[in-house]
Amino acid sequence: MRMRTLELTVGVFILAGLLALAVLAVRVSGLSTNTTGDVYKVYAHFDNVSGLTTRARVTMAGVTIGQVTDIQFDKNRYTGRVEMAIFSDVDTLPADSAASIVTAGLLGEKYIGISVGGDDMMLAEGDEIYDTQSALVLEELIGRFLLNTVSSDD
Repeated sequence: MRMRTLELTVGVFILAGLLALAVLAVRVSGLSTNTTGDVYKVYAHFDNVSGLTTRARVTMAGVTIGQVTDIQFDKNRYTGRVEMAIFSDVDTLPADSAASIVTAGLLGEKYIGISVGGDDMMLAEGDEIYDTQSALVLEELIGRFLLNTVSSDD
């Protein structure tokens, strides 16, 4: 009887550990579907959206204010068109705000960082952020560095 109680206790602890690990994995990966209330859609065009995925974070001052809901290729502009769902409680984004694709760490996930502008007009449903900065591609930087080093030795 004592052995059976010990086995059940160990089993419960292992099950609780696995459950905690699963919850942690979902939170860290950004797969949670919780959207706090209503959102409004804002769009931005980037020359290069390399590494950015749907459900990526949209942040301002390090705080998550929304997420990327769609990425498409714009045939007219030849750019990537990113749709962002911004939480409705963040309704005071100036219209001249800037959006840039930022990397968390050296090889980490990509997300969109919003820099606040100073305009009196605020972004609303369907508006576009015009001031954008594309993703920094590490391979391109290494290639440029190597080419400059090789060409300067000649």
